[in-house]
Amino acid sequence: MKLSAAFALLLDLRLAFSAAFVPTLSAIVRAPSLLWHPSELSRTFMAHVWKLFGNGIDEGGRPVKQTLLPENATGIVLDIGAGHGHTILYLDPLKVTKYVALEPNELMHNELRTLAATKGFTEAAGNLLVLPYGAEETSLITSALGGAHAADTLVFILTLCSIPDPERTLAALVRDVLRPGGTLLFYEHVLSPRADVAWWQRFWTPVWRRTFDGCCLDRPTHVWVERMGVWKEGSVWGKEGEEEEHLFWHRVGRFVKKD
Repeated sequence: MKLSAAFALLLDLRLAFSAAFVPTLSAIVRAPSLLWHPSELSRTFMAHVWKLFGNGIDEGGRPVKQTLLPENATGIVLDIGAGHGHTILYLDPLKVTKYVALEPNELMHNELRTLAATKGFTEAAGNLLVLPYGAEETSLITSALGGAHAADTLVFILTLCSIPDPERTLAALVRDVLRPGGTLLFYEHVLSPRADVAWWQRFWTPVWRRTFDGCCLDRPTHVWVERMGVWKEGSVWGKEGEEEEHLFWHRVGRFVKKD
């Protein structure tokens, strides 16, 4: 693997710190207790980072999402780790009855609601629900949706990389939240099949995870989904034109749960 590819993410780290360090420091000055709550401090930092990176990351994945989401996301759509709600840009309002945005970082909720409103999804209209829960809080999610198996579509867009205990959480969401016959859609950066790239992904993950609110570069997410054994059909494919040496190696998937 070329060293230029192995160290390419240092530029991202520099840009993230240049954008988020001062606002995060200001937040600490206003609320020094943040220093004793690492998770809240990380979310504060990430909220400022996402203001810089969110639109660009959405743009980079647009061709994939234009293919994946409009045709396959239907009914009640649960977007796991919604961020600023970019998924809403790719949903067909004639097919989606409600957009449920699961986003534990409440500092992102204002941007999320603003973006959703541009596409006609609002809480006042009853077709938007914003939940401040982590993906692992399945009992709270099912309660908010009115019961088990209420979601027609589960969407994971660059999210499973940062969920604690991802295999268990994924299994619980599919088992308890997704209805029989429902669809799971994902677009995730995952562990590369190339040993040299995977080595660098594992090398950088401890630094990346601490900087970007738990984001890991080395999770074989697509493999976990494929082997769940609850699907009546499913497929996984790659991102067109992506270089093999990219540390953010992506997989895309569509799976339908057994009836």
